[in-house]
Amino acid sequence: MVKLRLKRCGRKQRAVYRIVAIDVRSRREGRDLRNVGFYDPIKNQSYLNVPAILYFLEKGAQPTGTVRYLLKKAEVFK
Repeated sequence: MVKLRLKRCGRKQRAVYRIVAIDVRSRREGRDLRNVGFYDPIKNQSYLNVPAILYFLEKGAQPTGTVRYLLKKAEVFK
């Protein structure tokens, strides 16, 4: 099963996250299938590759709670 979830990057006390499509059994920093977005909680910026996200959602990928919130905020779900 594939999930859309956050992968932590950046340095100490300055986290930024990549939104990735990843296998459920992988760890948080494990190998991802595809990088589909970026989220910076400090600057409150995000970049979403909407066609790639919609592709994975159509294939049955489940977003985590935080990723679902970011997708709703960006109006990917209409």
